[in-house]
Amino acid sequence: MDPIQLRLPATSANVGPGFDAVALAMSLFLDVQAETAAEFSIEVTGRNAAEIAALERNLILEAYRDLAPTGPPLRLKIHNEIPLGMGCGSSAAALLAGVRLASHFGGLNLTPQQVLEEACVREGHPDNVAACFHGGFTVSAMQGREVTSATFGASLPWRLFLALPSVALATAQARALLPDAYRRSDAIQNIQATALLVSAFALNRPELLQTATRDRLHQPYRESACPLLPVLLPLAGKNGVYSVTLSGAGPSVLLIVDPAATLAATDLAIRSAAGELPVEVVATSIISA
Repeated sequence: MDPIQLRLPATSANVGPGFDAVALAMSLFLDVQAETAAEFSIEVTGRNAAEIAALERNLILEAYRDLAPTGPPLRLKIHNEIPLGMGCGSSAAALLAGVRLASHFGGLNLTPQQVLEEACVREGHPDNVAACFHGGFTVSAMQGREVTSATFGASLPWRLFLALPSVALATAQARALLPDAYRRSDAIQNIQATALLVSAFALNRPELLQTATRDRLHQPYRESACPLLPVLLPLAGKNGVYSVTLSGAGPSVLLIVDPAATLAATDLAIRSAAGELPVEVVATSIISA
């Protein structure tokens, strides 16, 4: 079978109030080259190379073997830019890669929609997977196996910055911090903010973002496990910073910034606000599929 090359972007879900419903694709990538081989092997460069090179508990291979149990062994060459365990959609990219490899080498010939839905079922929610698949700012809903999504905003010039702490946070651990029920007033506030958030991206209205990214459903409960969030939140609305939110379930923080703001000034503002907390600052941007 012919070799295949895949490029899958990092994603940042929720963007404040859009819990399990919205995400945006960022210009950090998981690049995968795959070909048939006598046995499975993985060669990895980039971030978290040792974890990604493991043949056991590997999301790419698990999805591949599950969907194509009689598929041939593969030799994978991977270059990874997506931080693992940081709320940047690494599992969504890996699952999409595994499903696409199964479709190609397993002869499944899945349609694009089937690829999307298979990956969403494995992820358990559609936000990161849909944005990784479509690019841009993607809104998605899932009923059973059926995924409906819409994407836009890939041409927006806004800068994105990720503030990465030194310690990762598993998604399951981050979800365990959330309550089982919410007050009606909190739900209403998030519905209002999410409507504004979609409008901000659809209409290129960055002045809406500070209000549109306010959240009451997940960020207040995750602050204890995401120490960069409370110290960076006050940057929103100052020096060209439109908004500050958790990236996905955290612990990294996403800042959406005026394109006129310099990289050096924003980097300095993040590091100054973080104080003694260790932080890695990564500049990125919204990208299309």
